[in-house]
Amino acid sequence: MTLEERIDSIHAQIAQSASKSGRSPDDILLLAVSKKIALDAMEDAYRSGIKDFGESKIQELKTKVPLLPSSIRWHMIGHLQSNKAREAVQFAELIHSVDTLNLASEIHQCAEKAAKNQKVLVEVNVAGEATKFGVKPDSLEQLAVAVNEMPRLELHGLMCMAPYSDDPEKARPYFAHLRNLRDRLESHLGYQLPVLSMGMSGDFTVAIEEGSTIVRIGTSLFGDRLK
Repeated sequence: MTLEERIDSIHAQIAQSASKSGRSPDDILLLAVSKKIALDAMEDAYRSGIKDFGESKIQELKTKVPLLPSSIRWHMIGHLQSNKAREAVQFAELIHSVDTLNLASEIHQCAEKAAKNQKVLVEVNVAGEATKFGVKPDSLEQLAVAVNEMPRLELHGLMCMAPYSDDPEKARPYFAHLRNLRDRLESHLGYQLPVLSMGMSGDFTVAIEEGSTIVRIGTSLFGDRLK
C-alpha cells in the first residue's frame, strides 16, 4: 500500500468513526507522528495534504524544522523536560504533554520571554500506569486551574495515552474517562476546552467515537520507523 493509499484509508476510518458519533470528520485532526521518520517520507505526506506533524524529542524536532516546509504545524507530543521548554515554545504550535506545575511554569516563563501565547494541553495518566507520564486524574483540576492563571499559556484541552492492547475496545473506558474529566473541568473553569488528543494507530477509531479531536497516527501512516 502506498503512502497516499494509507492516508486515504485513515481518512476513511476517521470519517466512519465520526459518523458513528454524529460528528463531522472535519472536526478531527490527523496528526502525523513523525518520530524517527525520514524527511522524504514526511515531505511525501506533506504533499499528500498532511500539515500537522508531532515529534516526541526536542532534538529531532529542531533538526527537522529548518529542513521541511515552513507552513508545517509542529506539535510536541512527548514527555518534555523543563530545560527543553524554551525550544518547545520556539518550535511547537501546540504542546500536548504538560503534566506538572513546574513544567507549566517554565513554559510560561519561556513564552513570556518570546512574547508568545503558547497553546498547551494537560496530559492525564488515565490508567495510573507507572511507566506513563501525565498528571493523576485527581490532581488534574489543581494543575489546570494553575495553568489557566498563567497569562501566556492557552489551555485548549487534554491528552492521554491508553494502555496498549491488541483489542482497541479495551481502550474505550480510558478515552471516555478523559472526556468526562474534560467535561467536569469545563464546568469548573467556565469555558470550553475543545481539544481531546487521544487515539493512536491501534485505537484511534474508538477514540474518535469517544470524542477525540486529534488522533496521533504514526505506524499506520508511515509504516516501520528508522532504527
